Amino acid sequence: MSATAVATAAYLVAALLFILALAGLSKHETSRQGWTYGVAGMLVALAATIGLVIDQAGAPGRSRGVTIAVIVVAVLIGAAIGLWRARVVAMTGMPELIAMLHSFVGLAAVLVGWNGYREVEKLGDPAFTGSLLRIHHAEVFIGVFIGAVTFTGSIVAFLKLSARIKSAPLMLPGKNLLNVGALVAFAALTIAFVVHPALWLLIAVTAVALALGWHLVASIGGGDMPVVVSMLNSYSGWAAAASGFLLDNDALIVTGALVGSSGAYLSYIMCKAMNRSFISVIAGGFGIEAGPSGDVDYGEHRETTVAETAEMLESAQSVVITPGYGMAVAQAQYPVAELTRALRERGVDVRFGIHPVAGRLPGHMNVLLAEAKVPYDIVLEMDEINDDLATTDVVLVIGANDTVNPAAAEDPGSPIAGMPVLRVWEAKNVVVFKRSMAAGYAGVQNPLFFRENSQMLFGDAKTRVEEIVRALSRVPA
Repeated sequence: MSATAVATAAYLVAALLFILALAGLSKHETSRQGWTYGVAGMLVALAATIGLVIDQAGAPGRSRGVTIAVIVVAVLIGAAIGLWRARVVAMTGMPELIAMLHSFVGLAAVLVGWNGYREVEKLGDPAFTGSLLRIHHAEVFIGVFIGAVTFTGSIVAFLKLSARIKSAPLMLPGKNLLNVGALVAFAALTIAFVVHPALWLLIAVTAVALALGWHLVASIGGGDMPVVVSMLNSYSGWAAAASGFLLDNDALIVTGALVGSSGAYLSYIMCKAMNRSFISVIAGGFGIEAGPSGDVDYGEHRETTVAETAEMLESAQSVVITPGYGMAVAQAQYPVAELTRALRERGVDVRFGIHPVAGRLPGHMNVLLAEAKVPYDIVLEMDEINDDLATTDVVLVIGANDTVNPAAAEDPGSPIAGMPVLRVWEAKNVVVFKRSMAAGYAGVQNPLFFRENSQMLFGDAKTRVEEIVRALSRVPA
């Protein structure tokens, strides 16, 4: 059996493993199994690719030794960087790390496209003639365009998520016309390139795509960045698929299509959860309204203490905890898990309410709670728990802000109006863990902080929860 046939079979196995990985990662209970399938699929695909390249390196005019050396060096460098980043990155840094990884996929697609143009147009390839050659031209152009948009868009997302640039949306005059103009220019350049391929056209579309990717993401407000990360994930998948067509690599085509379609579907789900238009996400046109709304006078807030909170929890029959990005920043998931165990041992019904975009990455809060060994069956999605909040004795809002903002449901003029939120204000008592009265990531003040049934517990969330646990331990169960 030829090396090509073996590689094709291996790619099919890898594709099946990737599909099983996506299915496994869709549920808490099977997520570890899904991760295992994903790693196995990547190992199979990588081994098949390395074997195929080494086999082809034996062709006349090629040095097998040099090829093997380059592959070994590339794999070792990539593996070392990957292991290092995996060991040092904090959970709070995962969103920006993923955004940066997406940029690598985009850059790879650009380089593959340019190399495809070089091999066929400059060096000549008798396999491409007639209509097949025109199809190849289109593949090169589209692959470069998608890759370049993904590259700069992901870099801007990384810079925003890591607070290296401001999260506020960029407001250039005629921003929508700029986006449409870039797409029209891409269409015109594509037609020109397919008819008469030229290097300057490839340079032009690369420049247009780089500028468009930067502008698309820069125009989106920081509060909507979770959807942007998901959208860029989809873009990186399509970029990988485009590279697969150019390289005639089945694994890249299938894997890219899986990532692209699943990322697009996740973006759609998140848009529904945030009451956003899916088309506006693709166009980079939402989030522009978000801005500070701290000029509204909601009255005076009330503060509470650790002792008062512990006493309230001690006498409660039902407690719901709604975590947010602040919990991740404070690394409070472990004391929160300890508090959960302490309350459940006292017969208190404790559950968690997770908003679809809690944190800055889909599933961020679920991973943190699973890491702290919080039982899966008490971690509920927003739709599963929202109707129960009105009969809940105490809600603990730990590091969440925009996802529990009543303005979304009650203020039509709010920048987040219509966004589905956890209706925590309907509970009997609400305790909000925050460092200050500052607005959330979307820059919108939260009237929840001023409700009569809400109390603020200021300070580091981890420290405050640990103090509550100690206070409960001094009271007999």
